[in-house]
Amino acid sequence: MGRSLAGASIAASSYQRILGANDRLSVGIIGCGGRGLLREVLQFTKETNAQVTAVCDTWRQQREKASEQVRQADGNTPEQLIRYQDLLGLKGIDAVVIGTPDHQHCTMLAAAARAGKDAYCEKPLAMNLKELNEAVDAVKKNNRVVQIGTQVRSWAPSVAGRAFVQSGGLGRIFKIEQSRNGARPYWYGYGERAVTEADVDWKGFLMNQKDRPFHAKQYAGWYGFREFSRGPQTNLFVHFIDLVHYVTGAQFPRSVVAAGGKFRFQGDEYTNPDSVEIALEYPEGFLVRYCSTFGTSANSFLKFIGTKGVMDASAWNKPWVLSGEGSTEPDRLGPGAVVPPAEGPHHMKNFLDCVRSRQTATIAPIEAGYSHSIATIMADEAFITGRRMVFDPARKSIHAG
Repeated sequence: MGRSLAGASIAASSYQRILGANDRLSVGIIGCGGRGLLREVLQFTKETNAQVTAVCDTWRQQREKASEQVRQADGNTPEQLIRYQDLLGLKGIDAVVIGTPDHQHCTMLAAAARAGKDAYCEKPLAMNLKELNEAVDAVKKNNRVVQIGTQVRSWAPSVAGRAFVQSGGLGRIFKIEQSRNGARPYWYGYGERAVTEADVDWKGFLMNQKDRPFHAKQYAGWYGFREFSRGPQTNLFVHFIDLVHYVTGAQFPRSVVAAGGKFRFQGDEYTNPDSVEIALEYPEGFLVRYCSTFGTSANSFLKFIGTKGVMDASAWNKPWVLSGEGSTEPDRLGPGAVVPPAEGPHHMKNFLDCVRSRQTATIAPIEAGYSHSIATIMADEAFITGRRMVFDPARKSIHAG
Protein backbone atom coordinates (compact mmCIF):
# COMPACT_ATOMS: atom_id res chain seq x y z
CA MET A 1 0.00 0.00 0.00
CA GLY A 2 2.63 2.54 1.15
CA ARG A 3 2.37 5.92 -0.48
CA SER A 4 -0.66 5.02 -2.59
CA LEU A 5 -2.77 4.99 0.58
CA ALA A 6 -1.25 8.10 2.11
CA GLY A 7 -3.15 11.35 2.35
CA ALA A 8 -3.44 14.04 4.94
CA SER A 9 -6.45 15.96 3.69
CA ILE A 10 -9.22 15.93 1.13
CA ALA A 11 -9.90 18.57 -1.47
CA ALA A 12 -13.14 20.46 -0.84
CA SER A 13 -14.19 19.97 -4.46
CA SER A 14 -14.54 16.23 -3.89
CA TYR A 15 -17.46 16.71 -1.51
CA GLN A 16 -21.05 17.59 -2.26
CA ARG A 17 -21.34 19.14 1.18
CA ILE A 18 -18.65 20.80 3.29
CA LEU A 19 -19.41 20.98 6.99
CA GLY A 20 -18.96 24.30 8.68
CA ALA A 21 -18.15 24.84 12.33
CA ASN A 22 -21.84 25.29 13.19
CA ASP A 23 -23.26 22.49 11.06
CA ARG A 24 -24.53 19.50 12.98
CA LEU A 25 -23.07 16.13 12.05
CA SER A 26 -25.72 13.52 11.34
CA VAL A 27 -24.54 10.07 12.44
CA GLY A 28 -26.05 6.66 11.74
CA ILE A 29 -25.33 3.61 13.89
CA ILE A 30 -25.11 0.26 12.07
CA GLY A 31 -25.02 -2.51 14.65
CA CYS A 32 -26.30 -1.59 18.11
CA GLY A 33 -24.79 -4.39 20.20
CA GLY A 34 -22.66 -4.44 23.29
CA ARG A 35 -19.46 -2.89 21.94
CA GLY A 36 -20.47 0.48 23.39
CA LEU A 37 -19.92 2.47 20.19
CA LEU A 38 -23.30 4.23 20.42
CA ARG A 39 -22.49 5.21 23.99
CA GLU A 40 -19.16 6.67 22.83
CA VAL A 41 -20.83 8.72 20.11
CA LEU A 42 -23.41 10.05 22.58
CA GLN A 43 -20.59 10.96 24.95
CA PHE A 44 -19.30 13.51 22.44
CA THR A 45 -22.41 14.72 20.61
CA LYS A 46 -22.52 18.09 22.38
CA GLU A 47 -18.78 18.68 22.15
CA THR A 48 -18.65 17.85 18.43
CA ASN A 49 -22.13 19.18 17.53
CA ALA A 50 -23.26 15.75 16.36
CA GLN A 51 -26.55 13.92 16.52
CA VAL A 52 -27.48 10.27 16.11
CA THR A 53 -30.35 10.40 13.63
CA ALA A 54 -30.68 6.72 12.69
CA VAL A 55 -29.99 3.32 14.24
CA CYS A 56 -29.87 0.03 12.35
CA ASP A 57 -29.74 -3.54 13.61
CA THR A 58 -31.10 -6.91 12.50
CA TRP A 59 -32.23 -7.61 16.09
CA ARG A 60 -35.42 -5.75 17.08
CA GLN A 61 -34.59 -5.46 20.77
CA GLN A 62 -31.20 -3.98 19.98
CA ARG A 63 -32.74 -1.35 17.71
CA GLU A 64 -35.33 -0.37 20.28
CA LYS A 65 -32.80 -0.20 23.10
CA ALA A 66 -30.49 1.96 21.00
CA SER A 67 -33.31 4.31 20.05
CA GLU A 68 -34.21 4.77 23.70
CA GLN A 69 -30.56 5.42 24.60
CA VAL A 70 -30.46 8.22 22.06
CA ARG A 71 -33.76 9.67 23.24
CA GLN A 72 -32.63 9.76 26.85
CA ALA A 73 -29.24 11.27 25.98
CA ASP A 74 -30.21 13.90 23.37
CA GLY A 75 -33.98 14.15 23.45
CA ASN A 76 -34.44 13.16 19.80
CA THR A 77 -35.83 9.89 18.52
CA PRO A 78 -33.71 8.39 15.73
CA GLU A 79 -35.14 6.49 12.80
CA GLN A 80 -35.03 2.71 13.28
CA LEU A 81 -33.94 0.57 10.33
CA ILE A 82 -33.33 -3.16 9.84
CA ARG A 83 -31.08 -3.26 6.76
CA TYR A 84 -27.89 -1.22 6.48
CA GLN A 85 -28.66 -0.39 2.83
CA ASP A 86 -31.68 1.62 3.94
CA LEU A 87 -29.62 3.64 6.40
CA LEU A 88 -26.95 4.36 3.78
CA GLY A 89 -29.72 5.57 1.50
CA LEU A 90 -30.63 8.40 3.88
CA LYS A 91 -29.30 11.56 2.24
CA GLY A 92 -28.81 13.53 5.45
CA ILE A 93 -26.36 11.08 7.04
CA ASP A 94 -22.79 12.40 7.17
CA ALA A 95 -21.10 9.46 8.87
CA VAL A 96 -21.82 5.94 10.05
CA VAL A 97 -20.49 3.82 12.89
CA ILE A 98 -20.23 0.15 11.93
CA GLY A 99 -20.29 -2.22 14.90
CA THR A 100 -21.58 -5.41 13.30
CA PRO A 101 -20.34 -9.04 13.17
CA ASP A 102 -16.90 -9.45 11.61
CA HIS A 103 -18.04 -10.96 8.31
CA GLN A 104 -20.02 -7.80 7.51
CA HIS A 105 -17.34 -5.14 8.07
CA CYS A 106 -15.77 -4.91 4.61
CA THR A 107 -19.04 -5.10 2.71
CA MET A 108 -20.59 -2.36 4.82
CA LEU A 109 -17.51 -0.13 4.78
CA ALA A 110 -17.23 -0.34 0.99
CA ALA A 111 -20.95 0.40 0.61
CA ALA A 112 -20.69 3.36 3.00
CA ALA A 113 -17.77 4.78 1.03
CA ARG A 114 -19.65 4.45 -2.26
CA ALA A 115 -22.65 6.15 -0.66
CA GLY A 116 -20.46 9.11 0.31
CA LYS A 117 -20.46 8.41 4.05
CA ASP A 118 -17.45 8.63 6.33
CA ALA A 119 -17.16 5.61 8.61
CA TYR A 120 -15.94 4.36 11.95
CA CYS A 121 -15.53 0.61 11.40
CA GLU A 122 -14.99 -1.99 14.09
CA LYS A 123 -12.07 -4.40 13.93
CA PRO A 124 -11.03 -6.72 12.44
CA LEU A 125 -11.42 -4.84 9.19
CA ALA A 126 -11.30 -7.97 7.00
CA MET A 127 -11.65 -11.74 7.05
CA ASN A 128 -10.11 -12.33 3.61
CA LEU A 129 -7.80 -10.50 1.22
CA LYS A 130 -10.30 -10.00 -1.61
CA GLU A 131 -12.80 -8.19 0.62
CA LEU A 132 -10.00 -6.19 2.20
CA ASN A 133 -8.70 -4.86 -1.11
CA GLU A 134 -12.20 -4.00 -2.30
CA ALA A 135 -13.00 -2.05 0.87
CA VAL A 136 -9.71 -0.14 0.87
CA ASP A 137 -10.10 0.72 -2.82
CA ALA A 138 -13.64 2.01 -2.21
CA VAL A 139 -12.49 4.21 0.68
CA LYS A 140 -9.62 5.69 -1.32
CA LYS A 141 -11.58 6.15 -4.53
CA ASN A 142 -14.34 8.01 -2.71
CA ASN A 143 -12.05 10.06 -0.46
CA ARG A 144 -13.65 8.97 2.81
CA VAL A 145 -12.59 9.64 6.37
CA VAL A 146 -12.25 6.29 8.17
CA GLN A 147 -11.40 5.35 11.72
CA ILE A 148 -10.77 1.66 12.47
CA GLY A 149 -11.95 0.53 15.90
CA THR A 150 -8.56 -0.49 17.30
CA GLN A 151 -9.03 1.94 20.15
CA VAL A 152 -6.17 0.58 22.28
CA ARG A 153 -3.75 2.74 20.26
CA SER A 154 -5.58 5.82 21.56
CA TRP A 155 -5.17 4.98 25.24
CA ALA A 156 -2.73 7.23 27.09
CA PRO A 157 -0.30 4.38 27.98
CA SER A 158 -0.11 3.37 24.31
CA VAL A 159 0.58 6.92 23.20
CA ALA A 160 3.29 7.19 25.85
CA GLY A 161 4.80 3.81 24.98
CA ARG A 162 4.97 4.69 21.29
CA ALA A 163 6.72 7.99 22.06
CA PHE A 164 9.20 6.22 24.34
CA VAL A 165 10.06 3.57 21.74
CA GLN A 166 10.26 6.09 18.88
CA SER A 167 12.72 8.16 20.95
CA GLY A 168 15.00 5.13 21.32
CA GLY A 169 14.24 4.64 24.98
CA LEU A 170 14.08 0.86 24.68
CA GLY A 171 17.02 0.60 22.32
CA ARG A 172 16.59 -1.74 19.37
CA ILE A 173 13.46 -3.88 19.75
CA PHE A 174 13.98 -7.51 18.76
CA LYS A 175 11.07 -9.37 20.41
CA ILE A 176 7.45 -8.56 21.30
CA GLU A 177 5.17 -11.05 23.03
CA GLN A 178 1.62 -11.32 24.27
CA SER A 179 -0.15 -14.16 26.05
CA ARG A 180 -3.86 -13.39 26.43
CA ASN A 181 -5.82 -16.13 28.17
CA GLY A 182 -9.26 -16.64 29.67
CA ALA A 183 -11.18 -19.12 31.76
CA ARG A 184 -13.52 -19.81 28.84
CA PRO A 185 -13.94 -18.59 25.24
CA TYR A 186 -15.35 -15.08 25.09
CA TRP A 187 -18.10 -16.18 22.69
CA TYR A 188 -19.76 -18.34 25.36
CA GLY A 189 -21.30 -15.32 27.06
CA TYR A 190 -22.66 -13.97 23.79
CA GLY A 191 -24.07 -17.36 22.81
CA GLU A 192 -26.08 -17.56 26.02
CA ARG A 193 -28.26 -14.62 25.00
CA ALA A 194 -31.88 -15.54 24.27
CA VAL A 195 -32.92 -14.79 20.70
CA THR A 196 -35.97 -15.86 18.67
CA GLU A 197 -36.36 -15.99 14.91
CA ALA A 198 -39.35 -13.61 15.00
CA ASP A 199 -37.18 -10.86 16.46
CA VAL A 200 -34.35 -10.92 13.92
CA ASP A 201 -33.66 -10.50 10.23
CA TRP A 202 -31.78 -13.79 9.77
CA LYS A 203 -30.99 -13.29 6.08
CA GLY A 204 -29.78 -9.77 6.80
CA PHE A 205 -27.43 -11.21 9.40
CA LEU A 206 -26.09 -13.92 7.06
CA MET A 207 -25.41 -11.35 4.34
CA ASN A 208 -22.81 -12.98 2.04
CA GLN A 209 -22.64 -16.30 3.89
CA LYS A 210 -24.37 -19.49 2.74
CA ASP A 211 -28.12 -19.55 3.38
CA ARG A 212 -29.32 -21.91 6.12
CA PRO A 213 -32.22 -22.30 8.56
CA PHE A 214 -32.33 -19.96 11.55
CA HIS A 215 -29.80 -20.93 14.21
CA ALA A 216 -30.15 -19.03 17.49
CA LYS A 217 -26.67 -19.81 18.78
CA GLN A 218 -25.01 -18.81 15.51
CA TYR A 219 -26.85 -15.49 15.65
CA ALA A 220 -26.18 -14.74 19.31
CA GLY A 221 -22.76 -16.39 19.58
CA TRP A 222 -21.42 -15.59 16.12
CA TYR A 223 -17.94 -14.90 17.54
CA GLY A 224 -17.48 -18.66 17.94
CA PHE A 225 -18.27 -19.68 14.34
CA ARG A 226 -15.76 -19.41 11.49
CA GLU A 227 -18.31 -18.16 8.97
CA PHE A 228 -18.80 -15.00 10.99
CA SER A 229 -15.50 -14.55 12.85
CA ARG A 230 -12.16 -16.33 12.64
CA GLY A 231 -11.54 -16.76 16.37
CA PRO A 232 -8.84 -15.30 18.63
CA GLN A 233 -6.29 -15.29 15.78
CA THR A 234 -8.23 -12.46 14.12
CA ASN A 235 -10.24 -11.01 16.98
CA LEU A 236 -8.19 -10.68 20.16
CA PHE A 237 -4.94 -10.88 18.20
CA VAL A 238 -5.88 -7.86 16.10
CA HIS A 239 -5.66 -5.47 19.08
CA PHE A 240 -2.18 -6.74 19.89
CA ILE A 241 -0.79 -6.69 16.37
CA ASP A 242 -2.24 -3.23 15.70
CA LEU A 243 -0.51 -2.04 18.87
CA VAL A 244 2.76 -3.60 17.64
CA HIS A 245 2.41 -1.65 14.39
CA TYR A 246 1.49 1.56 16.20
CA VAL A 247 4.35 1.43 18.70
CA THR A 248 7.10 0.27 16.34
CA GLY A 249 6.01 1.94 13.10
CA ALA A 250 6.12 -1.40 11.26
CA GLN A 251 3.47 -2.11 8.62
CA PHE A 252 3.47 -5.77 7.62
CA PRO A 253 5.04 -9.04 8.75
CA ARG A 254 7.33 -10.76 6.29
CA SER A 255 6.13 -14.23 7.29
CA VAL A 256 3.77 -15.92 9.75
CA VAL A 257 3.41 -19.42 11.18
CA ALA A 258 0.61 -20.58 13.47
CA ALA A 259 -0.88 -23.60 15.22
CA GLY A 260 -3.95 -24.20 17.33
CA GLY A 261 -7.15 -26.11 17.84
CA LYS A 262 -9.83 -27.08 20.34
CA PHE A 263 -7.95 -28.55 23.28
CA ARG A 264 -10.03 -27.61 26.32
CA PHE A 265 -13.59 -27.09 25.04
CA GLN A 266 -13.93 -29.98 22.61
CA GLY A 267 -17.56 -30.92 23.18
CA ASP A 268 -19.31 -27.73 22.13
CA GLU A 269 -20.73 -26.84 18.70
CA TYR A 270 -18.54 -23.82 18.10
CA THR A 271 -16.03 -24.07 15.27
CA ASN A 272 -13.33 -21.61 16.33
CA PRO A 273 -10.22 -22.80 18.23
CA ASP A 274 -9.85 -22.32 21.97
CA SER A 275 -6.06 -22.16 21.69
CA VAL A 276 -3.72 -20.54 19.15
CA GLU A 277 0.00 -19.82 18.88
CA ILE A 278 1.23 -17.32 16.28
CA ALA A 279 4.79 -16.28 15.40
CA LEU A 280 5.55 -13.41 13.02
CA GLU A 281 8.80 -12.16 11.52
CA TYR A 282 9.08 -8.48 10.60
CA PRO A 283 11.47 -7.03 7.99
CA GLU A 284 12.45 -4.33 10.51
CA GLY A 285 14.34 -7.04 12.39
CA PHE A 286 12.17 -8.32 15.23
CA LEU A 287 10.01 -11.33 16.09
CA VAL A 288 6.46 -11.24 17.44
CA ARG A 289 4.70 -14.02 19.33
CA TYR A 290 1.01 -14.20 20.26
CA CYS A 291 -0.77 -16.85 22.31
CA SER A 292 -4.38 -17.33 23.43
CA THR A 293 -5.42 -20.23 25.62
CA PHE A 294 -8.97 -20.58 26.93
CA GLY A 295 -9.36 -22.81 29.96
CA THR A 296 -7.06 -20.77 32.20
CA SER A 297 -6.92 -17.12 33.13
CA ALA A 298 -3.28 -17.44 34.21
CA ASN A 299 -0.07 -16.38 32.44
CA SER A 300 -1.35 -13.32 30.60
CA PHE A 301 1.21 -10.65 29.69
CA LEU A 302 2.37 -8.22 27.00
CA LYS A 303 6.03 -7.23 26.72
CA PHE A 304 8.24 -5.26 24.34
CA ILE A 305 11.85 -6.44 24.61
CA GLY A 306 14.72 -4.25 23.47
CA THR A 307 18.46 -4.03 23.92
CA LYS A 308 18.03 -1.64 26.88
CA GLY A 309 15.48 -3.78 28.71
CA VAL A 310 11.76 -4.56 28.83
CA MET A 311 8.62 -2.46 28.54
CA ASP A 312 5.78 -4.33 30.27
CA ALA A 313 2.37 -3.40 28.85
CA SER A 314 0.48 -6.27 30.49
CA ALA A 315 -1.91 -3.79 32.13
CA TRP A 316 -3.01 -2.22 28.85
CA ASN A 317 -4.82 0.78 30.33
CA LYS A 318 -2.29 1.57 33.08
CA PRO A 319 1.16 3.15 32.72
CA TRP A 320 3.59 0.65 31.21
CA VAL A 321 6.44 -0.51 33.41
CA LEU A 322 10.12 -0.35 32.44
CA SER A 323 12.93 -2.60 33.56
CA GLY A 324 16.57 -3.08 32.62
CA GLU A 325 16.47 -6.64 33.95
CA GLY A 326 17.91 -9.17 31.54
CA SER A 327 19.89 -6.62 29.51
CA THR A 328 23.68 -6.79 29.53
CA GLU A 329 24.11 -3.52 27.62
CA PRO A 330 25.91 -0.62 29.33
CA ASP A 331 23.01 1.71 28.45
CA ARG A 332 20.34 -0.56 29.91
CA LEU A 333 17.42 1.00 31.76
CA GLY A 334 18.09 1.84 35.38
CA PRO A 335 16.08 0.94 38.48
CA GLY A 336 12.82 2.84 38.80
CA ALA A 337 12.68 3.85 35.14
CA VAL A 338 9.19 4.72 33.94
CA VAL A 339 7.56 5.54 30.62
CA PRO A 340 7.04 9.33 30.54
CA PRO A 341 3.29 10.08 30.46
CA ALA A 342 1.53 11.27 27.31
CA GLU A 343 -2.04 11.92 26.26
CA GLY A 344 -4.00 11.59 23.04
CA PRO A 345 -7.58 12.31 21.92
CA HIS A 346 -10.39 9.84 22.49
CA HIS A 347 -10.74 7.43 19.58
CA MET A 348 -14.38 8.29 18.79
CA LYS A 349 -13.97 12.02 19.30
CA ASN A 350 -10.96 11.95 16.98
CA PHE A 351 -13.15 10.39 14.30
CA LEU A 352 -15.95 12.94 14.69
CA ASP A 353 -13.45 15.81 14.67
CA CYS A 354 -11.83 14.47 11.49
CA VAL A 355 -15.22 14.14 9.78
CA ARG A 356 -15.79 17.83 10.43
CA SER A 357 -12.28 19.02 9.57
CA ARG A 358 -12.01 16.71 6.52
CA GLN A 359 -8.64 15.39 7.76
CA THR A 360 -8.11 11.74 6.78
CA ALA A 361 -5.27 11.30 9.27
CA THR A 362 -7.34 9.70 11.99
CA ILE A 363 -5.58 7.84 14.78
CA ALA A 364 -6.35 4.50 13.12
CA PRO A 365 -6.86 5.29 9.41
CA ILE A 366 -7.65 2.83 6.66
CA GLU A 367 -3.92 2.13 6.30
CA ALA A 368 -3.85 0.82 9.86
CA GLY A 369 -6.81 -1.43 9.12
CA TYR A 370 -5.06 -2.73 6.02
CA SER A 371 -1.91 -3.49 7.99
CA HIS A 372 -3.61 -5.33 10.83
CA SER A 373 -5.76 -7.25 8.36
CA ILE A 374 -2.75 -8.48 6.41
CA ALA A 375 -1.24 -9.83 9.64
CA THR A 376 -4.46 -11.44 10.86
CA ILE A 377 -5.31 -13.01 7.50
CA MET A 378 -1.78 -14.41 7.28
CA ALA A 379 -2.14 -15.83 10.79
CA ASP A 380 -5.47 -17.45 9.99
CA GLU A 381 -4.20 -18.92 6.72
CA ALA A 382 -1.16 -20.32 8.54
CA PHE A 383 -3.43 -21.80 11.20
CA ILE A 384 -5.73 -23.43 8.64
CA THR A 385 -3.06 -24.75 6.27
CA GLY A 386 -0.27 -25.48 8.73
CA ARG A 387 2.11 -23.70 6.35
CA ARG A 388 4.30 -20.60 6.63
CA MET A 389 2.57 -17.64 4.99
CA VAL A 390 4.47 -14.85 3.23
CA PHE A 391 3.29 -11.37 2.25
CA ASP A 392 4.35 -9.64 -0.97
CA PRO A 393 3.62 -5.91 -0.47
CA ALA A 394 4.36 -5.03 -4.09
CA ARG A 395 1.72 -7.47 -5.39
CA LYS A 396 -0.55 -7.19 -2.32
CA SER A 397 -0.59 -10.98 -2.17
CA ILE A 398 -0.32 -13.64 0.52
CA HIS A 399 1.07 -17.07 -0.33
CA ALA A 400 2.67 -20.12 1.23
CA GLY A 401 6.43 -20.05 1.21
